[in-house]
Amino acid sequence: MKIKIIVCLALGAAFVTLVFTGYSDPFAFNKSEILLSPSASHWFGTDRLGRDLFSRVVAGAKNSLTIGVLSAAISSFIGLMIGITAGYFRGVVDKAVVVTIDLFLTFPTFFLLLILVSYMDANLFLLILVISITGWMGTARMIRSEAFSIGSKAFIKILKIANAPLWKIIFKYYAPLLAPIFLIAFTFGTSGAILAESALSFLGLGIAPPDMSWGSLLAEGKALIDVAWWVSFFPGLFIFIVTFALLTFSDYLQKRLNARETLP
Repeated sequence: MKIKIIVCLALGAAFVTLVFTGYSDPFAFNKSEILLSPSASHWFGTDRLGRDLFSRVVAGAKNSLTIGVLSAAISSFIGLMIGITAGYFRGVVDKAVVVTIDLFLTFPTFFLLLILVSYMDANLFLLILVISITGWMGTARMIRSEAFSIGSKAFIKILKIANAPLWKIIFKYYAPLLAPIFLIAFTFGTSGAILAESALSFLGLGIAPPDMSWGSLLAEGKALIDVAWWVSFFPGLFIFIVTFALLTFSDYLQKRLNARETLP
């Protein structure tokens, strides 16, 4: 129970920043407040241009969380559809899906991300698209395995014999049974997408100034770590809190699913 409360509070505190407007302009320069440490007037301190870091972390959260949630939703949906297709049709279709998944997995995902974004000007839409098309393989594998099991059930065989519409079988029978796995993949994928975006932005290949994300804010503070620890600490702290909470929640869902499957 304590873990669930902590996770809910952490996720709630993080996602409320999507609608939090902040109490000062994250772009406002102030030459008299350069590199101020955290205080009552500047909760997270200021950066090397005198900008309020709390407002910048809040503004960066909108991009980081948007990329994380949308990328995970798209990649999880792609994995769901591909996994169901392989499990339903089997045979040649399944072999083609397995080969495609293996081809994607043979190349490290992060290096594939680096290659894709290094030849294009990164923006919010592009990062969502690139992270989505490089993150569906794990979901597809899990869904495929479960779809095989569902396809062996008697009521599915009866529906096939009765020539029930394919869309009806997939969306009315497969999808509800696979929803728990989809939710687990989504929460896990959100944390992975946030980390991927943060890593790309930290390397200068993600969100570019004047826009911001937690990764780009972390990168801005790396040169000041010895004199102004707070510039990189707070963006990194938010990345840790959100990803840890999502991974913990995903693990909790996995345990609940396993417990349900072991019931007599």
